[in-house]
Amino acid sequence: MNFPILSTIIFLPLLGALFILLSSKKNESTSAIYISIFTSIANLLLIFFLWYSFDKNFNGFQFIEDKNWISGLIKFKLGIDGISILFIVLTAFITPICIISCINSIKKRLNEFLIAILILETFILGVFCSLDLIIFYLFFEAGLIPMFLIIGIWGGPRKIYSAYKFFLFTLLGSVLMLAAIIFIYWVMGTTDYTEIYKLKIPQEYQYLLWLAFFSSFAVKTPMWPVHTWLPDAHVEAPTAGSVILAAILLKMAGYGFLRFSLGMFPIASEFFTPLVFVLSVIAIIYTSLVALMQEDMKKLIAYSSVAHMGFVTLGIFTFNKQGIEGSMFQMISHGIISAALFLCVGVLYDRTGSRMIKSFGGVVNYLPNFSLIFIIFVLGGLGLPGTTGFIGEFLVLLGAFKINYLVAILASTGVVLCAAYMLWMTKRVIFGKTNNNITTLKDINFLEGLTLIVLCLITLFFGFYPEPILNTMDISVNGIIENHQNELTVNLINK
Repeated sequence: MNFPILSTIIFLPLLGALFILLSSKKNESTSAIYISIFTSIANLLLIFFLWYSFDKNFNGFQFIEDKNWISGLIKFKLGIDGISILFIVLTAFITPICIISCINSIKKRLNEFLIAILILETFILGVFCSLDLIIFYLFFEAGLIPMFLIIGIWGGPRKIYSAYKFFLFTLLGSVLMLAAIIFIYWVMGTTDYTEIYKLKIPQEYQYLLWLAFFSSFAVKTPMWPVHTWLPDAHVEAPTAGSVILAAILLKMAGYGFLRFSLGMFPIASEFFTPLVFVLSVIAIIYTSLVALMQEDMKKLIAYSSVAHMGFVTLGIFTFNKQGIEGSMFQMISHGIISAALFLCVGVLYDRTGSRMIKSFGGVVNYLPNFSLIFIIFVLGGLGLPGTTGFIGEFLVLLGAFKINYLVAILASTGVVLCAAYMLWMTKRVIFGKTNNNITTLKDINFLEGLTLIVLCLITLFFGFYPEPILNTMDISVNGIIENHQNELTVNLINK
């Protein structure tokens, strides 16, 4: 295919943002809404075509675009495999949902908000398509800017504090990664990922370079103990901001672990596996216990996200097919379910102005449709069989049992704790004693129902039939595992 489809899907949202900037009148948001919805849906359809055209049996990158950007130094190189295509589809799917959700919830400067969402989509898609370390880093860090503005301008009472905390945590974590990329260029003479993958980074350099990349990905995931920015960011961010933060931004770090930590530093990844296991188990158990103590629904779901991402990091570093595919599936599942849960909290917040659990009770009596959908997502979040949440967690734990049964048992307690805080929240909000504040509330409207039902159907469909997702990633995951095993074998022989 000669058509630059990857560049098109990356920059189409940016073009939409430019159109909004040029065509929208002050205090007139109708055209901006239409442009943003049209742009995001057009990009989604283009990406579905990309997924349809993707060869699932080919082990390598497809649709490669290779252009000189800074001659002799940096290439603008793009390509996708079975891992990146799934995150691209997830990003394109979540974006129009974010746009639709903000139509009624964002009361001021809606045009600028839509521009920020579309620009953010461009940067995120760039992350998943990049095959050059410099280009990856630029897209990876550029995403901080629109997200910083989304929290800082349209957030809650403590928005400035949360925005700066989010920005500084993630930026400082990435400084070491930039230094590592520069060092890789100095040692290898290139920042082209495919070339580095073939040439192999010398073992003596891998350990420090792995830690440098880890410092960035651990903050972005976020892993314990550098997770504290996430609950603050979620609480203060508008609903659409929380959706895109939970559904997509956190997945960039998981993608980074899979693509770069495992791909470029296999020996160091093996060496630091015990560290990752310890941090993952602590994240799963500790943040689940903290979630049990929360009175704010958004904060509870935020701590739940940290715990679920603990399963992701655990699965990635099992280095077996079940664990890695489970972590991939868990990221996709969490992207759908967490987005839906934040949308549900947004529905209640838009009607009452409160996110506190004690402000609700007996919601099922007045919002029956909303209550049914909310319960389905809660059950998905705690990993009930028949939902996407079960597939991911089951595969991760299966992969972990093969490596270390003690780690798997400890991680399994997170499933029980998740059920505890999710069902506790549901009991009080949906079935609790009726609060007088909710007796006049209206059930979900058409737009709210449309987005939630679509997410609900996806949660159930892939929960019963996960094959399309697993088949897409299968060859690429096998390639990662094979490379890892080959590197370990060579290392043992050299010793």
